[in-house]
Order: sequence, then C-alpha cells, then structure tokens
Amino acid sequence: MRDFEGIRNLFFTGIGGIGMSALARYCLIGGYNVFGYDRVKTNLTESLEKEGCTIVYEDSVDLIPRESIIKENTLIVNTPAIPDDNKILGFFKAHDFMIFKRSQILGMISELSRTIAVAGTHGKTSISTLTAHLLKQSAVDCTAFLGGISKNYNSNFITGTGEFVVMEADEYDRSFHMLQPETAIITSIDPDHLEIYGNYNNLVEAFNIFTGKIKSGGTLIVNYRIKDKIRVPGNTKIYTYGFDKKADFTIPSFRSEADAYYFLVDSPFGKLEDLISQLPGALNLENTLGAISLALISGVTPQEIMKALIYYKGVVRRFDIRINSERVVLIDDYAHHPAELNFLIDSLREFFKGRKITGIFQPHLYSRTRDYAGQFATSLDRLDQIFLLPVYPARELPIPGVDSNIILEKMKNTKKHLLDREELLAKIESIETDILVTIGAGDIDKLVDPIEEKLRRKTK
Repeated sequence: MRDFEGIRNLFFTGIGGIGMSALARYCLIGGYNVFGYDRVKTNLTESLEKEGCTIVYEDSVDLIPRESIIKENTLIVNTPAIPDDNKILGFFKAHDFMIFKRSQILGMISELSRTIAVAGTHGKTSISTLTAHLLKQSAVDCTAFLGGISKNYNSNFITGTGEFVVMEADEYDRSFHMLQPETAIITSIDPDHLEIYGNYNNLVEAFNIFTGKIKSGGTLIVNYRIKDKIRVPGNTKIYTYGFDKKADFTIPSFRSEADAYYFLVDSPFGKLEDLISQLPGALNLENTLGAISLALISGVTPQEIMKALIYYKGVVRRFDIRINSERVVLIDDYAHHPAELNFLIDSLREFFKGRKITGIFQPHLYSRTRDYAGQFATSLDRLDQIFLLPVYPARELPIPGVDSNIILEKMKNTKKHLLDREELLAKIESIETDILVTIGAGDIDKLVDPIEEKLRRKTK
C-alpha cells in the first residue's frame, strides 16, 4: 500500500465484512496497527483478533481507544455497508479524520501492482479464488484479496512474493471504478443493484467504464455470452471465454465421471489436455475456464494448471457440501440473486440426478426482494420443497409491504413454508428430503452448523 506519512494505525468500520477483513489482514502484514468495529462477533472477527486486530462490537464512541486512535496517526477505512448514522463513523467525520473507502485503498494497490481484477454480477469469488490458487501453485505466485474463504488456504487473504495481485472488482456502489488493473475479466452482467444504478442500461455502462480503467497495453477477457455488451478500450488485448466454439478460450469436450469433470481446453496458448475439476455443475466448469484463461495470460504453464486443479477444494459457502451420505446430503451456498439460484439448482439437478431437493432460502435485502420477487418465486418453484426465512436487511431499512411473503404468494409450488429461524431449527429433524440446501447471503450461515449437527444426529 502507498505509505501515508505519519500513519501508524488503521481503523476499519465493518471490519468483519469479507472484503474489509481481507484488507485488514493485508495491513497487519504491512506492519500497521489495525483496529475496527463490527456489530457482531463472528468466526472472521475472532480470527482477526487472534492475528492482532483490536475490535469493538458496540457502536459507542466511548469504546474508541483514544490513547492510540488520534487524527495525526490514524487512517479510517470505511465501507458502504456502514449506515450514515453510525456513531463511531460520525465521530471520525466530526473530528476530521482522514477517511478512505475500502475501494480507494484497493485502487492504490492496483495502481502499484500487476492487478488481475475479476468483475461480474456473479462468479467473482469462484473465479478469483481459483485464479489465485492456480497462480499460487505455480512459479508465478500472487497476493489475493478474496470475497470468500478459500478451503485450500483457510482465508480470504493470500500473501505471496510474486508481482500479481488478484482482487474482486465489486460493482456495488461503483467501487470497481477505483481500480486500475493490468488484466480484467467480466463474467456476467445480470440485472442487480438497481437501487444503485436505476436501470439495467446504467449497470452495463458502469461495466464499460470499468473496462476503461484497464492499464494501457493490458488485457480484457469477456464471457462470450456478453461480448456484444462490452466496449473494448483502445490499446487493450481482448479475449473471450465460454462453451461456444467461437470463444478464444473454450472447452471442446468434457465428461462427468465419479463426481469429477474430465475436460480439454482450447486456447490461444495451445491445447490443455487431461484436466480434472471436482467442482459440480456446468457453471463451475465455465468459471474454471475463466480462471484458467487468467492463469495462462499471467504466465502459468499448462502443466502447473493441470496439477493445481486436482488439489483445488473450492470456497466456503459456494456449493459447500457439508454432509454427503446415501441417506442425506447437506449443502450450503451463497446464492442470493435469481440467476444464481438457477445456476445452483441446475448444478444440484445435474450432480444429484433424481433425488428430492429441499431448499432453505433467506432473501437478502428488501430492495432485491421487491425487485425480483417474481423471479425468485420462479426459481424456487424448481425445488421439490422450500422453506423461506424472513428477509435479511443487511444495510437497508425495511420497505413497507416488502417481506418474504411477496415471494411465497407468487410461488406455485404447494410444498412451501414461511418460518422464522427458531421454527426452522425445531422442524429440521422432521423434514423428509434427500438433499437439503441452505441458500442466501445474509446470516443464514449461522444456521448451518446447528442444522448439520441435527442431521448427523438424525442419521446415526
């Protein structure tokens, strides 16, 4: 990170967020004293505390360690997830502390490094985590800021000695406009965050502004399905990837066997043969292709890619199989948009052919629930049985008339239920299903351990 004259301390608001915590770890390694605030104690915040961060969990200015946190030596790192009425943030603003957005700090890092930026409304974490793994297991090496916990490294931050930095390019709040990558990939542009952009055309334009941030002489990779939506900046090399045979990076053939994919890749860098991926679903295979494309462009050899793929374990909460037995399967997934739900259900149907699938879905954000209630209903109708939880508000205040009922009422599936968390946990052991999948981007992850415990006890 660019040195800030006299800065010894960094205070992160919302330090427990997946993106903020990765940046906090980077700053710790850089020798800064790291402090932070978050509403709740989680596995992430507990890990940060063990690594040396000082964290407070109550929005009270009295808890700010004033003996250390003074204006002259402290930089405040803020996230859009923190509301404007937050007292701690208000204190820093009132006392003229230097405040930067997380995206601004990442922008400074990207300016000074060979950054690989992964953009798209879906697939960012899957592709960035696998890309980081492929580079890390090669002579190229990398540092990486991830939007999920890598199972291989048990962290959302990977440190390395190579020139490359892998990071996700977040479209929310136009944060990715702060980045200056050398290489970028765009995975998808589905309608999302319309509370920010107003309409779909503005969202597409935001991605085209992002491509203009690529450094001169850099490289852009675009999913073949959306190539016609993207403007290619001058002096930028352009490639496409996907299953279409016209794509520059493509998979001409694959087969599924023994819970793994065996496949080939045709690329401008030659043919890659005898590749194996243990991630289920065709979408994950396409994401794997995107990561392979980035790795090849960055100098990873086909032999290094083949070896690293075999040992790749995936990302926590991305088709995360917690139990896999003949009697019951439990899967946890982060899907929170109708398109992601469809991808997840496609993978479930492909991977567990003919078995009954029950979903537990927690809608994320009132605005997203309002905007996509009909599409959520259509997606969830594809499951054999569905349990809906109340909306997780995240950064939003309630919207009158918007709750999980507006999804439930649009569903045609007769096996639909609306329960709160306590009712759900009480009912888990009586649910008859082959496959149980917990779905959502809110705090549904806190239910996964107790659900797993109950199911294991039931199947003993």
